[in-house]
Amino acid sequence: MDLSTELRRLLPREAVIADPASLSVYECDALSAYRQPPKVVVLPRTAEEVRAILRLCHRLRVPVVARGAGTGLSGGALPHAEGVLLSLTRLNRILSIDPANRTATVEPGVRNIQIACTIGGNVAENSGGVHCLKYGLTLNNLLALTVMTIEGERLELGSQTLDAPGYDLLALMTGSEGLLGIVTSVTVELLPRPQAAQVLLAAFKRVEDAGNGVAAVIAAGIIPAGLEMMDRLAIEAAEDFVHAGYPLDAEAILLCEIDGHPAEIEAELPRVAEVLKAQGATEVRVARDESERQRFWTGRKAAFPALGRIAPDYYCMDGTIPRRHLGAVLARIGALSQEFGLAVANVFHAGDGNLHPLILYDANAPGQLERAEAFGGKILEVCVEAGGTITGEHGVGVEKLNQMCVQFTAEELEQFHAVKRAFDPDGLLNPGKAIPTLRRCAEFGALHVHAGKLPFPELERF
Repeated sequence: MDLSTELRRLLPREAVIADPASLSVYECDALSAYRQPPKVVVLPRTAEEVRAILRLCHRLRVPVVARGAGTGLSGGALPHAEGVLLSLTRLNRILSIDPANRTATVEPGVRNIQIACTIGGNVAENSGGVHCLKYGLTLNNLLALTVMTIEGERLELGSQTLDAPGYDLLALMTGSEGLLGIVTSVTVELLPRPQAAQVLLAAFKRVEDAGNGVAAVIAAGIIPAGLEMMDRLAIEAAEDFVHAGYPLDAEAILLCEIDGHPAEIEAELPRVAEVLKAQGATEVRVARDESERQRFWTGRKAAFPALGRIAPDYYCMDGTIPRRHLGAVLARIGALSQEFGLAVANVFHAGDGNLHPLILYDANAPGQLERAEAFGGKILEVCVEAGGTITGEHGVGVEKLNQMCVQFTAEELEQFHAVKRAFDPDGLLNPGKAIPTLRRCAEFGALHVHAGKLPFPELERF
């Protein structure tokens, strides 16, 4: 029996997409360098429809790839050629809000404040963002999940309270990239809006000084709501795009937001300014009013699209390092830029060490995509050598499989596979993503000689 016909027995006809023209819409996520049309797309509206789809796919041994809004940057929602792409965008209801206990339960297709991103996608990648330094990642704001296994079994993980007995399966599922189950509802903690917020902009003549400034702010016992960094290339692109008021003679800027009680903000801002000036800031200014504060943030949030005005394509990396090594690692990224002959713009969540270097290239120029990928891989390896990790919030997907071989031992990877088998014995959920096979790592190792040496000898001291 044809798979599409079987699926139409479970879903309305318009909820099953199988014609080639329509399938092309779903051939990639935001990592568009990787493309693969699925065999069929399904758009369920209820958790019970999700359950029925999974049971059918389990019975027929058909791979299933879950997809939210398709904004992922690591190829995590890249379809399987012989599989079902399970789109969860129609599960978009707010199921309940409890103001007294400050919780809400929503379906995975509900969008967050970023407009395009969905809550389900945030859970799959354990996303962060501008304010995660103070308020935490997705995991830190979750209370409970409802998950369907590939067999269609319903699991309730976590609880409506702040703690739950037993294994912490909530943490295990968060960031699992659709390999273990399909999330059908999410209970989140609701945070009160701060009474006020203010942003300070600091300019630096050296990127390394800005990186050191980040570590100095945290070392001073100050926890900003957000602490973001942009280098010269990103500053120029954003300023030309949105006219945020950034200093164009700076090699790097920091945006530091303090929120809370007005008296707390008034006390903290001078301390931040003093710390950053001691680290070499040539200019420190506080937004004059709410309008300027919003412009400062608009420039930061527009930096990615703004770079599209100066290069045909960019490759957005995602690695995390200890804050104290920001300056040294940024210097090494600059050296790699020279080595590979590709410009790089640094725009990232500096407060928690989450780097987002954007490698600029032209996909139409022979060899540039491959060079950009190799450059990005080197950046991630430098992050590992500095005591960090290959991802902070974008996930592994298909993009970072080789670098998983760098970060983890064969024994550790086998444990990952064991967890996968416990939830999905037949390997039908998002196959080929996030966890490399040991054979792949062996083949990568044959090409990638480590011999105990680091990409940059000066990082040995880390």
